[in-house]
Amino acid sequence: MNDVAWYSQPFPPDGASAAEGIRNQLGRPELDLLTVLVRESAQNSWDARLSDRAVDYRIDYQTISAAHAPVWREELLREAPRTEHLPLRASLSAPTIDILTISDRGTSGLGGPTRADSAVTQDHDFVSFVRNIGEPRDTALGGGTFGFGKGIFYLIAKSGAVLVHTRCRVDEGFETRLIGCALWQSHVKGKGDKATRYTGRHWWGNNEGDVVEPLTGPDAEVMAHRLGLRAFEADETGTSIVVIDPEFGDRTPHEATSYLADTILWNLWPKMLPTANGRPPMSFSVRHQGSAVVVPDPRTTQPIDMFVEAYENMCSSDKGHVLESYKPKRVLGRLGLEKRLVLPSEPTAAASGMGIEKAVHHVCLMRTAELVVTYHQGPKPSAEYMSYAGVFRATEDMDATFAASEPPTHDAWAWQSLEGHNKTFVKVTFTRLKEKLDALVAINDKVKSPGAEVPLGAASREFSSLVTGSWGIGGGLRFGKAKPGPVQTEDEDAEWDVEEHETFVSTPSTQVADPAADVSVGDDGHQHREHGVSDDRTGPPHDTTVHDERPGWQSLAGTLPAAPPPQAPAARPKVHYVAEPYYDDRDGQVVLVQEFRLPVRGTQQLSPQLSILLPGNGVRETDPPIGAARPEFFGWENENGLFDRTSSLVVSGGPDIWRLLVVPAPDTVTEIGVAVKRAEVAR
Repeated sequence: MNDVAWYSQPFPPDGASAAEGIRNQLGRPELDLLTVLVRESAQNSWDARLSDRAVDYRIDYQTISAAHAPVWREELLREAPRTEHLPLRASLSAPTIDILTISDRGTSGLGGPTRADSAVTQDHDFVSFVRNIGEPRDTALGGGTFGFGKGIFYLIAKSGAVLVHTRCRVDEGFETRLIGCALWQSHVKGKGDKATRYTGRHWWGNNEGDVVEPLTGPDAEVMAHRLGLRAFEADETGTSIVVIDPEFGDRTPHEATSYLADTILWNLWPKMLPTANGRPPMSFSVRHQGSAVVVPDPRTTQPIDMFVEAYENMCSSDKGHVLESYKPKRVLGRLGLEKRLVLPSEPTAAASGMGIEKAVHHVCLMRTAELVVTYHQGPKPSAEYMSYAGVFRATEDMDATFAASEPPTHDAWAWQSLEGHNKTFVKVTFTRLKEKLDALVAINDKVKSPGAEVPLGAASREFSSLVTGSWGIGGGLRFGKAKPGPVQTEDEDAEWDVEEHETFVSTPSTQVADPAADVSVGDDGHQHREHGVSDDRTGPPHDTTVHDERPGWQSLAGTLPAAPPPQAPAARPKVHYVAEPYYDDRDGQVVLVQEFRLPVRGTQQLSPQLSILLPGNGVRETDPPIGAARPEFFGWENENGLFDRTSSLVVSGGPDIWRLLVVPAPDTVTEIGVAVKRAEVAR
């Protein structure tokens, strides 16, 4: 291996591409360079996947060990260009040598011929990556199109150099290949008639022929071992790109690897979802100095889990939407949507870089390869806590059209760059998306309140979190069946009509109604609980406690103090609502809160009264249609913040403020109220 050295490419008489032009072929992407690195490298890995296994994609940041560093300096500085022509010497002469390795396994590796003058036009991955610039893709429905994405490896290398370590199949079985590549700037060496102009492209490898060839077979494996590179298993193929002295900007290496893990989440999450065989098509890992950096699970990470749900809706025959062009007629793709109440949160740096804000109102665009192109921003919901996510995937027939609309970084669909029907198809896609999203956030104009019609939101824009806005959540709330008469003002008490019936108790009690207590049937045929309060509902006995499997919902249950001994109210119980309802959060759950007082003293029984108004019809529904969202009782809370999830609660009236907490239903106006009745003293 004495012939291993660097070679600098001079300009041939018939011309060649200068390094500056190659480095600029990615343009000036809006995405930061580390994001482009993840997108482009993962796309290359996906296009090189094998049909019988999942792709293992991995990023490692490490400092070369003291045992291996001398080998790097000895081998990679041999005949290296001067520092003013390539910064590699400065990087390798530093006290430590840092590298960032982007590798894949379960891919075909960089196979085919190693010389660009070979007449082979298929399976020429090595030449396409190492030698040529801008070759079109040869993978059907692949993610890449221009062949420019490899330039990102050089852009993040402060040294301007990378090592390419690959293993592929050849006629004789498997072959390992190792070559160095550098790209910096064109320059001139010498003076006068002896001056030679160089392109700024350099290669490191076997320099004994008329072109630098990669080290192959045992020579490549021995050199890789001496440099400390990750080895390939006996029957393993794939590629590792080693960036020498990576550029992280203002980030520390640890911050950079964490950012890379989050960037993988936001750009590659569709490849993390299990397929029909139960396994995801790609696995991802990030390491910092040998320690694993967690790549978040998209199914359990907010708010990306909304896009996962939207993706599943897109794939569903009954929940997905087909988007079409009518003139000319063509199916463009499928759309899935998901909306929910979500607490606004500061986006991560990777999410922010993709255009995500505190509240998600975006559609993830992708082609058939299911690699994220971009997050298209839709109309923002008026309700502060409402978010929605969408996923649009182009059909196979339209894949080439959308691919042609993408810039070299594949992060946008620009219909303006197309002509004819293709321009129409991409433009109409955004028109159809707008139509679907506008319908999703359509505003419901009014809702009836006791004795009058009031605008949604009940308090205009000053109560922005309550305004129904585009969702019809929480605005214009109706508080039960009011008695006929003038409209109640905020200074008056609201009374509920209570059905006349006898209330039976077995014994006085000082406990809050226990949902686990035994239910008995008295002589009158009514059901009774053994805690001073009857259950006047018809039907079979059931537990009044709300059971929910969502994390955190049980953590506060049963914390209210015990109720006082029952004492008959001096007057008929009633409810006085305090101010307007408002949104808040409890244990990570968005809830609608209605504060109220019980002005009549004495022991009383409370129960929530919940119903909805469906958009457009103004019809009150206590039993929504099958599959429709419905408001859910969350719990009671006293003014000290103590909480109880018992739906039927016994308390004492007085000046204290109580709170009813409800999870509202999307696409409806949630009606929230409190029913109160006497809890009679046993006689």
